[in-house]
Amino acid sequence: MLKIFYTIALLEGISYLLFGITMPLKYWMDILGPNKIIGMLHGILFITYVLLVYILAKKENWTIKKQIYLYLASIIPFGTFIFVKNKNFQC
Repeated sequence: MLKIFYTIALLEGISYLLFGITMPLKYWMDILGPNKIIGMLHGILFITYVLLVYILAKKENWTIKKQIYLYLASIIPFGTFIFVKNKNFQC
């Protein structure tokens, strides 16, 4: 299950960055298509990431501090990449 979590974390980070690219396309160039697709994908991955943090926190007995770091990683640019790089960080 942790391997799935690391994959979702990586994909969520990528979708977050892509969403940052498609937003200017939508608002500055009136190109709506990419934003709809990436926005929906990012939303699904974000929700999946948050749910996996919750589920794994219960299963793996993660500390509150670790859970907070993981939740914050999902909203800070490059946060999930840092987490995936340091898979074994302890809190």
